[in-house]
Amino acid sequence: MQKVYDFLKKCTTYYLATVSGDQPRVRPFGTIDFFEGRLYFQTGKTKEVSKQIAKNPKIEISAFDGEKWLRLAAVAVEDDRIAARQHMLDAYPGLKDRYAADDGNTQVFYLKDATAVINSFTVASETIKF
Repeated sequence: MQKVYDFLKKCTTYYLATVSGDQPRVRPFGTIDFFEGRLYFQTGKTKEVSKQIAKNPKIEISAFDGEKWLRLAAVAVEDDRIAARQHMLDAYPGLKDRYAADDGNTQVFYLKDATAVINSFTVASETIKF
């Protein structure tokens, strides 16, 4: 899990896919946090991505660090604790002008039943499950 976290932090931007009806939806994300032994991402409850995850919590993440790429499939599980939301905001202080841990909008999810595959053109792929 640490390797996946380090990869996504290095990329700074990754792409998170959800489903809206029968249409895939992909958007850039930049938050990844390691809290209490789990990987988390953040969004706002008013955003479409939040509504899509509520209907279907299966997500995929894709990222490229310039040499290798990562694809990760997981179930997104909301953690509604203030401590989890605050930890994310402390890790990304730039979000504090738009979000607060107790604003009723800030939402964090951890990745469950995750399978990440790291690939490149020069070495064998690596699969990480957590």
